[in-house]
Amino acid sequence: MTKLFLNSDQRLFGTDGIRGTVNAGKVTALTAVNLAMAAGEYFYGKAGTKKSRVLIGKDTRLSGYMLEPALVAGFTSVGLDSITTGPLPTPAIAHLTRVLRCDLGVMISASHNPYEDNGLKLFGADGFKLNDEVENEIQLRMEKGPTLAKSELLGRARRMEDAIGRYSEFVKQILPKHQDLNGMKVVLDCANGASYKVGPEVLFELGAEAIVIGVEPNGRNINLDCGAMFPNKMANTTKLEEADLGIALDGDADRVIFSDENGDIIHGDQIIALLAKEMKRNKELNNDKVVGTLMSNLGLENFLKNLEINLYRTKVGDRYILDEMIKSNSKLGGEPSGHILLTDFAKTGDGLLTAIKVLSLLKKSGMKASEFLRPFKLVPQSLKNLKNINKEILSNETITKLVNEKQKMLGNNGRILLRPSGTEDLIRIMVESENKDQVAEVTKDIADKIIEQNDILKNK
Repeated sequence: MTKLFLNSDQRLFGTDGIRGTVNAGKVTALTAVNLAMAAGEYFYGKAGTKKSRVLIGKDTRLSGYMLEPALVAGFTSVGLDSITTGPLPTPAIAHLTRVLRCDLGVMISASHNPYEDNGLKLFGADGFKLNDEVENEIQLRMEKGPTLAKSELLGRARRMEDAIGRYSEFVKQILPKHQDLNGMKVVLDCANGASYKVGPEVLFELGAEAIVIGVEPNGRNINLDCGAMFPNKMANTTKLEEADLGIALDGDADRVIFSDENGDIIHGDQIIALLAKEMKRNKELNNDKVVGTLMSNLGLENFLKNLEINLYRTKVGDRYILDEMIKSNSKLGGEPSGHILLTDFAKTGDGLLTAIKVLSLLKKSGMKASEFLRPFKLVPQSLKNLKNINKEILSNETITKLVNEKQKMLGNNGRILLRPSGTEDLIRIMVESENKDQVAEVTKDIADKIIEQNDILKNK
């Protein structure tokens, strides 16, 4: 068997599966075949059904046409039946993997990245993303090579024709049968991505009047100046159409960004605060705990504290949020970027499900989105991304000394966070402080010092 391109000391999996530019590194047809054979061998029989099977979904990227058949070839070669759904949101694949009793599920998507990138996200039979230990075992099997099935035991492949309908019914369950969205006018931006069919369909079935954009995928326009990464088009349309709420999903629809009726974007932590307050009132928060990340705004933490709710912070990434939610039996978690997890309903972030819940609460309140969806005041925050920086710079003594000095200056009313991106080649700088001028000053000082030290490192 052809070996993978990577050395055993290189980790194939990142924060959210395997991701990269197609045919320029680790995301190739060969990787997909090898991954399918290794993962298929590892998960074979895990669901306990008579015949092992895998569910494969994708978003609308051109490269999906290459990666989907490569996965099918790999899985069938080790004896698993393959069920393909076509374009469908990531949370739909997580859900259907579990309810169809598949041994595993795979989503072909690079989420919010541009179309040139793609990725492979894996789910276990329980619908949860894989932990690091399982991913490491799969990588070891990829390097070793699989045991192929005998010819009479090869798997079969088929397309699931009713996948959209099955997922649509699942999403609508977040509303009680007696509730609907009649009377609500909404702008929905599907990012020319995985939700371009199911998103409008769900809103129509719930009675909302929807102005829909980002529903004309051509393989190259996913996330292109639209969706959660570029929500201004949605926000401007919301104001122009005098809609009650604007909703922007990302390419695989596991995250959502909102706009109020004035066309102003609503910070993701405001949505978490709104849901936490509602769930606390209904006694739906176990242990009065919400799970966020290191990037969650200090204002959210203070708001929750006043409600006697504790905010527990994890590393950035919805998989880490979910791990902590499972450990502590928490019911709500999320990130400022729009990943919201409601584990009573879904096993992963679900932008469409979150949007329906928020829209229903807005309708029930009778208030304008600009008032209702901003329950607390954000602490001023700066986010800066630095490209082409050696990530080892984060342990540089000069940098750590400067960060410690700046943190001491900010005191308890501010935070500094430096971290490498898990999905892109970036170093991210986050600074928070009640003093807005301090935020800009500290961010600039740290960024300048990182660039200076990086140049010194390069010239050594």
